[in-house]
Amino acid sequence: ATKAQQSRRYRPIPELLRALREEAGLTQRALGEALRKPQSWIYNSETSNRRVDVAEFCDWCTACKVDPAAAIRRFYKSPG
Repeated sequence: ATKAQQSRRYRPIPELLRALREEAGLTQRALGEALRKPQSWIYNSETSNRRVDVAEFCDWCTACKVDPAAAIRRFYKSPG
């Protein structure tokens, strides 16, 4: 069985998470501090080592000062 975070439809999510963080000018460490998570959690989320749930996605967007609905629309338009 394929892990959920390796599914074809999920593949654009880690790239989007990284792009949102970088566009906000945040390091993995700074975003981790904002989310009260270790830097390794951010790294694992951005490299498909862990799956991000909807609540975590919304928190990530908020920390990056991006409207979660706008980020979902961006994901929905991505190939995959």
